[in-house]
Amino acid sequence: MNNATNNDVRSVDEPWVKSLVARSVLRAANAMTAPGVDASARLGVLMECHGALLAARGPGSELSFADFRRQVRGDPSRLLPDGVPGWDVDELCAVDADGHVTEDAFDIAAEQRLVLRILQKGGRGAGLLTGQDLDDEVAQETAFAQLSKAGNQKVYESGRTDLIRYPAGPVSELNVLRLPPLVADLYEDIPYASRYRGWWFACPVCRWPMRIALRREAGQEVGAVGCWHGPHQEMGAVYRFRPVKGIAPPELLPEPAPPPGDERETVLWPDLEHIPEAKPVEGHKALVRGVWRYTCVPGLAELALRDCLVERGLKVELWPALDAYDLCVHVGPKRARKKERLRVDVKDYTSATALGQLIHAQEGDSGGAEWLVVPDHRANQVHLLSGVGAKYGLQVATASQFGEMVCERSGVSWT
Repeated sequence: MNNATNNDVRSVDEPWVKSLVARSVLRAANAMTAPGVDASARLGVLMECHGALLAARGPGSELSFADFRRQVRGDPSRLLPDGVPGWDVDELCAVDADGHVTEDAFDIAAEQRLVLRILQKGGRGAGLLTGQDLDDEVAQETAFAQLSKAGNQKVYESGRTDLIRYPAGPVSELNVLRLPPLVADLYEDIPYASRYRGWWFACPVCRWPMRIALRREAGQEVGAVGCWHGPHQEMGAVYRFRPVKGIAPPELLPEPAPPPGDERETVLWPDLEHIPEAKPVEGHKALVRGVWRYTCVPGLAELALRDCLVERGLKVELWPALDAYDLCVHVGPKRARKKERLRVDVKDYTSATALGQLIHAQEGDSGGAEWLVVPDHRANQVHLLSGVGAKYGLQVATASQFGEMVCERSGVSWT
């Protein structure tokens, strides 16, 4: 455990400290913002989180309960003990201006927890995973274990593809998917922060319920809608609507769409021409947030890259050996007798430093991948990850960079 003093922090286990702080801030932020929570229950959670933060910060590092409550809505990095670096996320905060817990806060807690878990599996973690930490892993473990239980590659591919393609929707449609019963149980009611008067909207990129907020602008109330995943908002999944009365559903008006990237990146750019229509909350469900964020979101990048390469004549295996890694790409001229096989893992992490820690903890890729591919919107992570990956023979590229490279080596055009 890290012990902090006024002038020194002995970083015996920095990942444990960062994981404990991130999780405590996330739980406290949820307790402070969730509607309908009993005041005594809310206070109990906040006191527990305050105690956990004091343990992480160590003796000699003061943090009153009042200061803790004020800082929960700010940057979680400020609650780390002196000497422990913060997260590499611009304008990081736990609660946004609309009173919603941010995706960034959710991500850093999940990503640090994964790093800690891998370290502890290898006997290199001093801190202990709590019961809550273990509970948070159940959904992800359940999804993988149940999809791979049959030991059949085709069954695994079809089930995981369905999970990615249908993260939310009418119960009648979800019931006919090829999903094991325990995976189907991971679909829950539409999140409260994605509801407006009994309606919700699916993100045009990932199809998960978008967040909804009501704001006052120029003396008028305006509805604001956007995907919970920031990069999808940056692609154009951001809308407005006029508040309605009665039973009529609201209609979305798109914000001005940002221009797509360069010609190479437009190959993987999603189609956002369709404006999402309001769907009734009743009779609809959505995957729990962790499975959506760390199975569906990166899964979209995996499927998009696979589909684009197959369209260009390349052979691509999806999730070989029941997901040892994400893609096996056969590279070389069309008539070549023997083609090179590139093993690829796709990661979409908010924190590059957390992903770098994961690479260190696994001493490369746990499934034997030799390429780490990140979505184009994570291009600023390539330099840092390349430095880490080079120590383990792991090459790093954005999805479009990788696609262009393998197409060129196979004698076909990416663009």
